[in-house]
Amino acid sequence: MSKKVRTIALALAGFLLLSVLVYQIPKVKSAVDWRTEKFGLYVKNVLNPPGPVPTALPTSTAPATLPTGTPTSTPEPVLTPTSLASPTATFAPLPAQVQLTPPAWEQQTPNNCGPATLSMTLHMYGWTGTQADIAAQIKPVLQDRNVNPEELAWYVRNNAGWLNVEYRVAGDLLLLKRLLAANYPVIVESVTKLDPNDALGPNDDLWAAHYLLLTGYDDATQTFTVQDSYHGANLTVAYSQLESDWKAFNNLYMVFYVAQEESELSSILGADWDADTNRQHALELAQAETETNPQDSYAWFNLGSNLVYFEKYDEAANAYDKSRKIGLPLRMFRYQFGPFIAYFQSNRNDDLLALTDYARGITDMSEETWLWYGWALYRKDDFKGAKDAWNKALEIRPGYVDAQYALNFLTGP
Repeated sequence: MSKKVRTIALALAGFLLLSVLVYQIPKVKSAVDWRTEKFGLYVKNVLNPPGPVPTALPTSTAPATLPTGTPTSTPEPVLTPTSLASPTATFAPLPAQVQLTPPAWEQQTPNNCGPATLSMTLHMYGWTGTQADIAAQIKPVLQDRNVNPEELAWYVRNNAGWLNVEYRVAGDLLLLKRLLAANYPVIVESVTKLDPNDALGPNDDLWAAHYLLLTGYDDATQTFTVQDSYHGANLTVAYSQLESDWKAFNNLYMVFYVAQEESELSSILGADWDADTNRQHALELAQAETETNPQDSYAWFNLGSNLVYFEKYDEAANAYDKSRKIGLPLRMFRYQFGPFIAYFQSNRNDDLLALTDYARGITDMSEETWLWYGWALYRKDDFKGAKDAWNKALEIRPGYVDAQYALNFLTGP
């Protein structure tokens, strides 16, 4: 081997070794993995473009019985309130403008808007961690695309014990302003438009869920001030825009408080302080919206989700059917899983299988989708497929209790 060839070979070896070492740097690894995954997804969807969300099947061939003890991932059974309680508080007029001192802005790492937004919020209460600390517990796998409000609340309750957290649905703009005026920052889940560079393929609608931290409002400009981990700090969002974007997620909001503030916060929320009454309120609102505009797919979807809360699964499935028929965004089932529960519990296994299979095609790294896909396969007596699906769910979210339960149900503890 000539000296020149040896020199080139050594240079290449050195370059490869340096590349391996640089790749081990967490930020570099995260960026490379993210771009590699995006490229792979884009190519896959160019070759096999995803179609629209499938509509309901005309018949179901699911078995007539449910496996005993099958999890539903829903709250404990509740009694449906017959009417809404009247708010007990008399509110003083709101100031025309409120601006809380914002936290230092934290730009999210890939797939990490939930932990990043929660991190910024907790900083307002003296917490000193980062989004990485939160993600390490509730989404340790980078490619996990979604963090549920329940997971954010779990982190707070288990890692910031001096602080309490509640989340409710059926919020409105006036309530958000009242909370901000009382010095409570609020997290909402709403819709965002993704950067075209994050597209699944050429036909992507770029629709996605996103958490926002609200830190102020201004009646003169009709805007909220938001801390947006994806787009930037101290941005403004029009009241009308937030109201529109918020609806897809049942107008969900999350508030934080210390123990001595509970009385004040419950007074602000009024009847909605009680979680069951809040859901009944949301149910009635969604029902009214479907009557006012029968072509509102989000209203039907929210109606289904609120019916799932009250374990009215057949009615919920019918509401989801209508929502699917009108049309839903490609990524809807990356973030919301009520339809999986409703179709499972109402014995509509063919719909469950079709919808979870579609959702896997859009978002392969979703532990909830793999969980319910596994139950759909189980119903088809495909026990190996079910086991593989539940193991995949555990790969995405190590320690996932529902997936571990499913495996134990199939194979024994």
